[in-house]
Amino acid sequence: MTHRAMSDDAQTEAGITPTLLRFSIGLEDAEDLVADLAHAFAHLANQ
Repeated sequence: MTHRAMSDDAQTEAGITPTLLRFSIGLEDAEDLVADLAHAFAHLANQ
């Protein structure tokens, strides 16, 4: 279940806020993940 299927009250009770940033990652090299995140955040900062 994703948070989208939950009511606003259920999300609040679970600690899910509009500013929550959730990462779901698999088995990847840590350096690759850090590089990917750095690239994504740099892109967001330039918008």
